[in-house]
Amino acid sequence: MKKLSSLKSLFSDYSRVYPLFFSVIFVLVLFQYSFHSMESGIYDSWVRADFGMDSKNPIVIISMDEQSDDFLGERYPYTYATHQRLLRRVIADNPTAINLFVNLPSGTDEQERGFKGLIHQYKDKGGLFRFSTAMDSWGERLPPDSLRDLGFSLGLINIDNAVFAKDDVVRRAILTVSGNESIHLWTANKYRVKDGKPALNINDIAGAYYNPEADAKFVRFRYFTNPIFGEGEIKKIPYHRVAVGNFPPGYFKDKIVLIGPSYLSRSVDFALTPYNTNNYITSKMAIHASIIQSLIQNKTIYTTSRYFGYFVSIMLAVFLSVFVVRTNPARALYVVMGTLCIVIASSFALFTLFGIWLNTIHFILTIAAAFYIGIPFKAIDEYQRRFAIQEETKLLRKVENLKQNFISLMSHDLKTPVAKIAGLADTMRRSAHGNPEVEQGIESIVESTRELNNFITSILDLTKVESRNISLTKMPEDINSVIEQVMTDLRFETRAKGMKIKCDLAPLYPIQIDHQLMTRVVSNLVGNAIKYSGDGITVSIKTWDDEEWVYVEITDDGIGIPQNDLAHIFEKFYRVKNDANHSIKGSGLGLYLVKYFIELHGGTINAKSEVGVGTTFEIKLINA
Repeated sequence: MKKLSSLKSLFSDYSRVYPLFFSVIFVLVLFQYSFHSMESGIYDSWVRADFGMDSKNPIVIISMDEQSDDFLGERYPYTYATHQRLLRRVIADNPTAINLFVNLPSGTDEQERGFKGLIHQYKDKGGLFRFSTAMDSWGERLPPDSLRDLGFSLGLINIDNAVFAKDDVVRRAILTVSGNESIHLWTANKYRVKDGKPALNINDIAGAYYNPEADAKFVRFRYFTNPIFGEGEIKKIPYHRVAVGNFPPGYFKDKIVLIGPSYLSRSVDFALTPYNTNNYITSKMAIHASIIQSLIQNKTIYTTSRYFGYFVSIMLAVFLSVFVVRTNPARALYVVMGTLCIVIASSFALFTLFGIWLNTIHFILTIAAAFYIGIPFKAIDEYQRRFAIQEETKLLRKVENLKQNFISLMSHDLKTPVAKIAGLADTMRRSAHGNPEVEQGIESIVESTRELNNFITSILDLTKVESRNISLTKMPEDINSVIEQVMTDLRFETRAKGMKIKCDLAPLYPIQIDHQLMTRVVSNLVGNAIKYSGDGITVSIKTWDDEEWVYVEITDDGIGIPQNDLAHIFEKFYRVKNDANHSIKGSGLGLYLVKYFIELHGGTINAKSEVGVGTTFEIKLINA
């Protein structure tokens, strides 16, 4: 029932429902847009920061470039003789596999037989060889007819020019075309088998998907290193150095060797990557190496379903829109920023640790929308609440003023009849001299009128305190003279109860005090000791000073105050409740006013007490 009631309360408060409604509507509108250009920025950032790939690299690139052309005195794609000379030196170093990314022209029968024989010798020893083919407007560019039985696979670099960000950046690899493995998948599987690992089935590759229009399967791959500046992990060596044997022994041993062009003068040999989204400075050979390495490690990118992203976005919108309107703006901002950080950190962690890509930009926009939609409604709600509080405060102030005026008028009006009663009682007391019974009754009237007058005076003081209508009339005066005057005024009461007053008053300089208020402070504290401490007790009054303060200490050895009550004795209308105090009349305002009067002077008062031992009040007044 409580949950149902709170739910009804939520939906009955439209100011809290509107942000939720508009946030969800805004998120549903966001779903109509892909934001691929923004999404690709986050994706590329995660790729650059990715540390989830094993940096162990089994690939070496032999690059054909302008420098090799000049050294060899030939032009791409070089003669069969030059290729055979290079391949003999590479094969002699026992590589695991050789991929030739060169479009060899048709040669003479002798040239092709010599090339083919060399490769067969290598394959007979357990080596792996494969031609990589390219595509042009005429179709796939195949090796010469007599060399095709050596094996060939399509070696295309796929760029995002029709999907995702459409910015020509290489983020995807082609796995199969018309059911035939790409050079990357073929090489990775052969190497995995040689390394004792199972070959990858398409269904085993996370994130692989089929595009019916291209009749091909694709996957987002992971770069194991920066292909531009990662020379330490991507091994590269110029073609001409290998051709003349200028490389250390074992350089190609157990490696996958990729042989292909990287001519600075040919833009087709370079591509854009997440590491360089504006300048064509990454060699396609380095990208081929990254794709093969990603498949060897079986670390590709799985993209979560867009419906999962929709669900998370709606949950974020609901949570944040409700939270923003239910808390203060500062806390809402902290929670929104915290949620944003958690979403971004979770996205990166999933990417680098598990190869899972979340469509993060929808989450970020949802968080921002929930905050910026909720804050105006929160401001409206706060304004309405503040206005209501202001109106309530005005009303309470009026009621308080009416109460104070009523109390003040009533107290003033009571003082006159009380004074008349006191005067008549005093006259009757003098006329009833010699009649003990009548004298006792009249004395009771006089005592009651005195107590009533004191109570009225306390009420008037309280009214002045609450209306801040008390003004100090400070004059330089010795506090000791005030104490002595109070002792003189209370001499009759102390004798009646058989009490002793001990004064230890140190010589003091005059300080700025209001004589009337300070007299009431000392009179109240000593009067309380007389009223509540019992007969025959001793009251000690001690004064001293230092450079900052003048101290007044009033101590009695009476019944004491329980610790439960001690913390409340300065509260308005509070009285200690015990059998001894029950018959003693009082308003409960005395110590409240004492504390107020002392603090009005810039001083403090503290109380210490122990039941059965006594009570001590210490006053500190500014020594000035």
